[in-house]
Amino acid sequence: MNKEEQLIMNFRDLFDKMVWLNKSKMEDRLKGYTPSEVHCIESIEKNRDANVTKLAESLYMTRGAISKLTKKLIKKGLIDSYQKPDNQKEIYFRLTDQGKVIYKIHEELHKEFQERDKAIFEQVTGEQFDWMLSFVEKYSRHLDEEIKKQGITIH
Repeated sequence: MNKEEQLIMNFRDLFDKMVWLNKSKMEDRLKGYTPSEVHCIESIEKNRDANVTKLAESLYMTRGAISKLTKKLIKKGLIDSYQKPDNQKEIYFRLTDQGKVIYKIHEELHKEFQERDKAIFEQVTGEQFDWMLSFVEKYSRHLDEEIKKQGITIH
């Protein structure tokens, strides 16, 4: 196995371990909500004037999937839709009070996981962080280009 294959395998292994470690707490504290629903709530909170297109892009889902998801979230009372006075065509989403509670629980869990893993990150220098972030950004841009080449549209 060459170093590239080893790195990709290690990324997958690392991600799988994080998911496995975090899963039971996430499921326990966010019972009744799917990961897609929770991530959509997070994306709505973090993206000003979130609409179907913005959500599809940020969650790497189709617009059709986002439409279904947002309808479910509206039905559950977690989000509501609105229109701007100057644009009656576009529909935007925002969190309800109940949606904000779910968002807050999700954020608290992430902070808890960050705290758990703090010891390892304290050993990383600023220069090492910069190098790793640079690599991940370059790789992400490369994957974006590959997605474009294949004509895959997320939105």
